[in-house]
Amino acid sequence: MQNPLSSSDPSPVERLGGCRHAPILLVCEHAGNAIPQSLIEYAPNGNDMARHIAYDVGAEYVARCLAKKLGVPLVIQRYSRLIIDCNRPRSAPDLAPEMADGSAIKFNHNLDETSLDMRWQSIHQPFHQAVGEVNDQHPGAALVTIHSFTPLLNGVERPWHVGFLARRNFNLANSMLAYFSQTHSDIVTALNQPYQIDDDTDYTIPVHGERHDKPHVLIEIRNDLIKDVSNAQAWAQRLAAGLSRFVTAHNGV
Repeated sequence: MQNPLSSSDPSPVERLGGCRHAPILLVCEHAGNAIPQSLIEYAPNGNDMARHIAYDVGAEYVARCLAKKLGVPLVIQRYSRLIIDCNRPRSAPDLAPEMADGSAIKFNHNLDETSLDMRWQSIHQPFHQAVGEVNDQHPGAALVTIHSFTPLLNGVERPWHVGFLARRNFNLANSMLAYFSQTHSDIVTALNQPYQIDDDTDYTIPVHGERHDKPHVLIEIRNDLIKDVSNAQAWAQRLAAGLSRFVTAHNGV
């Protein structure tokens, strides 16, 4: 099976710079919804590609704005999570799903291990190699990943506006919860909602955060709150203030 990416396809990775000794490294694994040219004819329709199944709606806006406000590095992944989910381990059953929230994903039907491995090698691993390189360049930086979630899943409402996820080091997550409680009491926050970090369903935090004993947090923002640029900018401003307070309190982390 040949590489699914051709010379005309974009790189899976985009890096934005930051200060030399940045206190924070930002990552956005589900920023893009690009499809390789080799798979375009089998791609879901435009409506599906604009949904949460294809990418984290609004997350890229927030991440870019946050990186600019803080002056810190950001690593972005450009391809749709339907091609391969760059926040999943190789063994995850939803690494390249055949169905996603009721929609059939044709280019994943009967996907053999060789083809899946090629996507892993050409998209997933180059992205994480880039995250690892930036991580090494900023060994004291806290790891912050930006995601979004749907307000309704399987008929169940998710009342939170933002969730802060952590597993082995809760310092940053708890700091963000405290900041929002003190300064934005109208915003509904939660620890480890609407998901929890797990070795079977997560990759970035376990590999680039926990293994390096770094402060970390996975931030989940409800996607109806960040669909447009102005609201994304407002959320980036709130998050920047909370993260800056953590950095100051921990002497640059």
